[in-house]
Amino acid sequence: MNKIIKSVAAGAMLAMATQSASAMDEITVAYFLEWPMPFQYAKAKGIYDEELGVKVNWVSFDAGTAMSAAMASGDVQISVSQGLPPFVVATSAGQDLKLVDVAVSYSENDNCVVAEALEIDKDSASELAGKKVGVPIGTAAHFGFLEQMNHFGVDISSMEIVDMAPADGAAAFAQGNLDMVCGWGGALRRMMEHGNVLLTGAEKEEIGILVFDVTSAPADFAAEESELLSKFLKVTADMNAMWNAGENKDEMLAVIAKDAGMDLDAAAATIGTFSFPGIDEQLGEKWLGGGAQSFMGGVAKVFKDAGSVPETLESYASAVDASYLESANSM
Repeated sequence: MNKIIKSVAAGAMLAMATQSASAMDEITVAYFLEWPMPFQYAKAKGIYDEELGVKVNWVSFDAGTAMSAAMASGDVQISVSQGLPPFVVATSAGQDLKLVDVAVSYSENDNCVVAEALEIDKDSASELAGKKVGVPIGTAAHFGFLEQMNHFGVDISSMEIVDMAPADGAAAFAQGNLDMVCGWGGALRRMMEHGNVLLTGAEKEEIGILVFDVTSAPADFAAEESELLSKFLKVTADMNAMWNAGENKDEMLAVIAKDAGMDLDAAAATIGTFSFPGIDEQLGEKWLGGGAQSFMGGVAKVFKDAGSVPETLESYASAVDASYLESANSM
């Protein structure tokens, strides 16, 4: 985590020194494979390039922490579906990022899985003390892990915690090298072939564990290319609206699955657990109208208490800027 924080801080300084103030001919956008979302229909069809009037390069990442580092170095201008915890970690470290929309809510698609051989469930979770766990540090899965262990009264200092990307964690878990593993998407599905979750998505929400991703961007890029960013959010919102309407789901799903590197059934199973709030809902109190800012403070406290970040911000309100989404809403 300290390495991530140092990288973020150094990259932020470099990005501020090198970012061009002129209009851009192309941008680079970060996203996840095996994470099917409506925006990928527009991505595959070239709709972003057409509507934005610039070439959009897409680069896949394994974790939101890597997205933060790429934005800090100036290699990425927009991150789609960055986990909220990685965003909080980066901003806590001093990286000047802006949360500009809520990409997806997915309590059922981010979790920790216990090896089936242990036969541990929510009624015997205390037996996890001393066990070996694979967790992508600084991510939504890490936050969920910390909150679940706190809920069950398991002392994480007694556990052997290994920082592993979900795909790597799933592979190690399948080989029997981990007692518990945490992740999301396709990796989570593979994990569940060899174990069980302690809490369902609904049960996690009942104890205050929300799981959602955001669209984020470096503050200087957002300020200098505000119209471009708003157009990007508009296309994304249009794709979400089309998906939510349901009329073109079959056509969209085929394109989305291929772009996500998944077969049709797996993509359908994954996206079926996702919720894509529209612009009006995002601008409401639950999300960018105050809910997200408040929740970020809670996430930061959990990470600080766990020793994952040295300091937190007094308030995360300045890290959220709904103006770009408001502009998209009027386009």
